[in-house]
Amino acid sequence: MDIRKIKKLIELLEDSSLSEIEIVEGEESVRLSRGNFMSSAAAQPHIPAQVQAAAWSAPAPAPVAAVAAAPAQPEEETVPEGELVRAPMVGTFYAASSPEEDAFVSLGQQVTEGETMCIIEAMKMFNQIEAEASGTVVAILVENGQPVEFDQPLFVIR
Repeated sequence: MDIRKIKKLIELLEDSSLSEIEIVEGEESVRLSRGNFMSSAAAQPHIPAQVQAAAWSAPAPAPVAAVAAAPAQPEEETVPEGELVRAPMVGTFYAASSPEEDAFVSLGQQVTEGETMCIIEAMKMFNQIEAEASGTVVAILVENGQPVEFDQPLFVIR
């Protein structure tokens, strides 16, 4: 993975309210997490020397993001059969337009194609995610306020 991409991801994490980002490209993955990992030697992740030299050569503002390469792990969750509504971007999942409002959709609710199902916040932009098919919501696979990854299943419509 290109070190410039990793540096850009670090900047995105520092400028956002996310606590962790994980990006997978083929068999390579990078996970960035907020936190003070310097408090304990046991808590420090293994970081390859090339990444340490390139990513940490300039002083970084607090909090420091830790970078660790790990093999991609396949999802083992059992997802009900039906049409999946997937996250079109990395961001934060919101079930409603504000904390005081009801969720856009609930389990067992009928939805029509094009109906707003949730919002994903990415870089301070709120993006409405619409149903790609009509049917009944049979599963909601993420919780309100949870970070989501690109192409992560959010809902199942049958």
